[in-house]
This record gives sequence, structure tokens and C-alpha cells, in this order.
Amino acid sequence: MLKEFKEFAIKGNMLDMAVGIIIGAAFGKIVTSLVEDIIMPPIGLILGKVDFSSLYINLSGEQFASVEAAKAAGAPLIRYGVFLNQAIGFVIVAFAVFLLVKAVNHLRKQEQAAEEQTEKTCPLCQTSIPIAATRCPNCTSQLDEA
Repeated sequence: MLKEFKEFAIKGNMLDMAVGIIIGAAFGKIVTSLVEDIIMPPIGLILGKVDFSSLYINLSGEQFASVEAAKAAGAPLIRYGVFLNQAIGFVIVAFAVFLLVKAVNHLRKQEQAAEEQTEKTCPLCQTSIPIAATRCPNCTSQLDEA
């Protein structure tokens, strides 16, 4: 069983997945900072100097000066501003993943097209010949091997 686990862990796909998870976690932190520190402040300024992370609904009925004061008092809160930040972060990550998958699929299609090519065109008579041919069977011209 230990040998099987070692083979599983050493396989390329497992290592690729681990690298992907580590890079994904770092990317998540970057996106969080992008949303909270770069995107939301100008939007809040445009909407009347609103700090989205401090937007909440107090369910206790008491009045608190800030989110921190309400949290310290143990008041039940709906922090919809934080949710908006997270939702925007999700959209950014989803879009980035979409672009990544689209690029990878494009590269795979190009590789498949190159692998599927089994014929080439004779430069002299323009007929289709096998890709490995070094002499055209139709016009008998010598073909470059490059």
C-alpha cells in the first residue's frame, strides 16, 4: 500500500495539482487585495464615500457605531458589504479561470491539429503526399526533409 501511495504521489498529475493549488491560493489573496484595496474604494467614492466592508444590517435592534463595536458586543449582523466584496472577487477569479481554460483549450487544439497532420503538399506538383515522404510519388522530385 505504501508503494502504491508513493507511485500515486510521484505521478506528474499529482504534482501539477499541488502546484495549481498553491498558485491558486496565492492568486486568491491577490484577487482579494485587488477587490478590497483597488476596485471597491473608487466605487465607494463614486457612491458617496461608502466603505463596503463596513456595510451591515444589525438584527439585534441596538445601535452600534461600527461593525467592530457590533461584533464585540456579539450582535447578530448581516454583513452584506463583505459579501459584495467576496462576490466581486469570485467574478474576477471565475473570469481569470475562464481565460486560462480557453487558452489551454486553444493550445490543445493546435497540438492535436499538428499531430493529426499525416500529409503534406509537394511544392512542385501541389499534390498531397505522405508527411514522411522524401520523394514525390507523382512528379518524382526530391523533397526537403526539413
